[in-house]
Amino acid sequence: MKQKKLMLLGGIRYLLPVIKAAHKHNIHVITVDYIPDNIAHKYSDEFHNLSILDKDAVLQLAQELKIDGIMSFGVDPGVVTAAFVAEKMNLPFQCSYEAACILQDKSRFRQFLKEHNFNVPNAKGYASIEVALKDVDYFHWPVIVKPVDSAGSKGVSRVDTPEALLEAVSYALSEAHNGHFIIEDFLDKKGCSSDSDCFSINGKLAFCSFSDQKFDLDADNPYTPAAYSWPSTMPKYAKEELTNELQRLMTLLHVKTGVYNVETRLCTNGKPYIMELSPRGGGNRLSEMLRYITHTDLIDNAVLNAVGEKIEEIQQPCYDGCLAEIILHSDKSGIFRKLIIDKEFEKQFVIEKDLWVENGDKVEGFTGANKAIGTLALHFSSHQELEENVQYYKNKITIIVD
Repeated sequence: MKQKKLMLLGGIRYLLPVIKAAHKHNIHVITVDYIPDNIAHKYSDEFHNLSILDKDAVLQLAQELKIDGIMSFGVDPGVVTAAFVAEKMNLPFQCSYEAACILQDKSRFRQFLKEHNFNVPNAKGYASIEVALKDVDYFHWPVIVKPVDSAGSKGVSRVDTPEALLEAVSYALSEAHNGHFIIEDFLDKKGCSSDSDCFSINGKLAFCSFSDQKFDLDADNPYTPAAYSWPSTMPKYAKEELTNELQRLMTLLHVKTGVYNVETRLCTNGKPYIMELSPRGGGNRLSEMLRYITHTDLIDNAVLNAVGEKIEEIQQPCYDGCLAEIILHSDKSGIFRKLIIDKEFEKQFVIEKDLWVENGDKVEGFTGANKAIGTLALHFSSHQELEENVQYYKNKITIIVD
């Protein structure tokens, strides 16, 4: 039997479990990006140095290599290209190229939500700083400014007054790929926002999970998630409404089968909002954490589907206790020396430690998910036990940086 070929766009660490799953099924893995030193290229079977933003060049390569599937798992910039290649080559993918273009552009996505009567913040996209500065009366301050095409909270900032808008827009543009940014009213959340992975099968939302997203207010960017926990503490009515609205959104977009990263929140006005729906696995190892707590392997199923193989039956999540993921990060730029974990805390709760740096490595302040230096997975018997320990985890975990 001919060995199938899977192309993965990007080369970051989040692709390692995808490569492992592919190799388990004897699938040949091809990684593609323009950074040869990226870690995933060390584990793939083949690497090609090419920008994943150049969809025509990636398509030509994919056709030459006669690939059987393509993914951009955890790699936001490659999603549109993956959808484009899949559509041109009639390969499996979560959605159409047009749907991917809507979902991957925050401005277009907000407009789509508005046109179809979803809860959506007052928002507007821009390509010009000058035009945005003339629009200050359109918004209800404070606002959030972000690139339309970035992930991991890169380029995102809250702006409390019009006078500070120029600096925030400049920051957003520094992280934008296409030179566009969006400004939207800041939504005061009630409880924790959610960022988790979901899975659709033939357009049906077969696995819908919600998390509690937690932040480090002392970080260089306090809007970068610093921890996650499952199950979510969001009220039942909000989760049910969001599940129904996510299904309605997927139906409108005619989605197919695959993994999605979904960000949602309940706001103080009592309304739940879909903030993001991206046809890829989430960063920060979210699908891996869900495998720990639900025993459902979204990654394995995503890989099988990408190359046209039959996937396992997937049910709605059933949580085995409570799980927290700590995103290890430095409070300042400098030289990493060591990670110190309280021994009793580690023995009792830590089920996985994944440290990505060594003594002497340079680290940076926590401005985005790409500045993380590792993760900890913690298992608890109850939500109370989780909250008691995660709330004050910095008392148990110390990162030494010179």
